[in-house]
Formats: sequence, structure tokens, C-alpha cells
Amino acid sequence: MGRPVSQRKNLTYSGGRRHRLPDVPGLGHERRWWAEGATVAGIDEVGRGAWAGPVTYAAVVLPSERRMYKLRDSKVLDPDRRTELADRIRGFAVAVSVGHAGNDEIDRLGMTAAIRLAVRRAVDGLTVRPDVCLLDGNWDFLSGYGTSNERIVHGDALSASIAAASIVAKVTRDEMMSGACPSYPAYGFSRNKGYPSPEHQTSLAAHGPCVLHRHSWAPIAALAQQRLELGV
Repeated sequence: MGRPVSQRKNLTYSGGRRHRLPDVPGLGHERRWWAEGATVAGIDEVGRGAWAGPVTYAAVVLPSERRMYKLRDSKVLDPDRRTELADRIRGFAVAVSVGHAGNDEIDRLGMTAAIRLAVRRAVDGLTVRPDVCLLDGNWDFLSGYGTSNERIVHGDALSASIAAASIVAKVTRDEMMSGACPSYPAYGFSRNKGYPSPEHQTSLAAHGPCVLHRHSWAPIAALAQQRLELGV
């Protein structure tokens, strides 16, 4: 039996070599921009790989003069700790905002355009306009927005601002999916949050997709076509 996620080593692999990431996200990236007088927002998402529900982005602007301790990448936190930290972040940060692109928008626009829509909604919702956005990953999904965008691979493990955004995004979307569960109890959204768990896939095979599913996605479209052909 493996150790709990929060106790596993924070490792990444590059060029066949194993590298240890920091246990605690730092403020090194933020400080370089703060030294230039910039307002900095950390941005992260959740839900990109789900089969149901929205893709959700959070944008968080941390204060430069105070430090919030115990921030972590949301993936290494248990649900209770994430919820506690999300509440603390909302009270501590200069600004916090969340943006979604719903499953219907993902179906209509495609995931790339839906991501750009969700993240712009998140940044537009901030009460301060950031000069710089720290983005998790190696894709500048805010290109053309008018901010300076720094891409940081493993940003949720390296940047406190991105880690804070990862927590807020995860807690917000999880609450949305759990809230939808009573309306669609067959799919267990409170447990799988729309991701393709074995339980979720079994329920899809038995009941077909609901209005929260991403009907354009190949597994969902194939299932719907199969059920149509069987007259189910």
C-alpha cells in the first residue's frame, strides 16, 4: 500500500533523471516581478480531463508584503485541508476570481477555445488588473490578453500564487460537481467530480450521458451512438 499523497516525495522526471521539487511552493517568481512594481496573478485550472462538467480556472493575486504559510499544490492535499486553505486564501489574497467554461461551451467551441474563455473570465473577474500572470505549464493560454505571461512547468509546486489558484479552482469545481450530484445521482459526481472513474464509466454504459457530459468527446459520442444503434 502506497503512502498518502501528502507524504509522497514531490518528484518530476526530465531527461531520464529524477528531480525533487520543493515541498513548499515559494515566491521566487513573484518577487522578481514585484521588484519591478508589477501586480502578479497566479493562474491554474482543474477539470480539463473530466468527461462531465466545466473546465475551471482560478486567478489569485497574493500580497507582496505578507506571506501565507502552508500553501501546497492542491494535488497533495486532502479535501478538508483544501477547503480550509481555500477559505484562508480568499481572506488573505488581494484578489481572487474563478472562471468556468461549461460542458456545453466545450462541446461548441472545443477545449482550446474553452480554456481561453474560462481563464479570461477568471482574470477579468479580479478586482485588480494584473500586470503579470504566472501560468502553470508550458502553454501561454493568455497570449494576446495584454499581460506579461510567465509559463512555469510544475508551477503549482514552485509558485505560491499558482498553488493558491490550484486550491481555489479545485475546491470551487468540486463543490459544483457535488452540488449537481443529487440531480444526477446515477453518475456519482460527488465522488468522481466528472472524471472517468470505473464507477462513472459503468454508470454511463447503463444510463447514457446526461446534460452535464461533454457530448463531443469521443468516448461519450461513441457511447451515445452505440445506444442509438441498440435503440436504448
